[in-house]
Amino acid sequence: MARRGNAIVKGIEIDEVIRLLNKAYADEWLAYYQYYIEEKVVTGIMKDAAVTELSQHAADELRHADMVAQRILQLGGTPLLNPRRWFEESNCGYEEPEDFDVVAILQDAIKGEQCAISTYSELAELTRNKDIVTYDIVSRILADEVEHEEDLQALHDDITEFVEQIKKSIK
Repeated sequence: MARRGNAIVKGIEIDEVIRLLNKAYADEWLAYYQYYIEEKVVTGIMKDAAVTELSQHAADELRHADMVAQRILQLGGTPLLNPRRWFEESNCGYEEPEDFDVVAILQDAIKGEQCAISTYSELAELTRNKDIVTYDIVSRILADEVEHEEDLQALHDDITEFVEQIKKSIK
């Protein structure tokens, strides 16, 4: 634990920051797995574009988990050690893919990113002017999550528009 580093945390309990970071840590691991498994099972039109996007996002979520774990350790905490606890502590949960169609997979992924945006927005608001290091980390992750939502939404919209154009040309 960085004693001098923790001394800069003002107006917020370090234990509360650790608790909230552990919830985000659980989210990141579950998001990583969600993207990982979705890229394996996705089917349908423009599947390859979706696989590329899902694979990149999986790597980003794993990187986020590492960033959050490092901050938890800096604060003197311990990242969740048992994966079963990820389900108990998660803000966003895990949605087992039931429909492997690319549009359904993208909709699930967009929903997950929207939850992550809410989570990191709240963490940023909570740590602003109180814990600059955590604020910086969650702000960088938040920027990634916003970009992820945008990428997934654009791909979703492109696919659904393409399908609609095909349907119109068949009529």
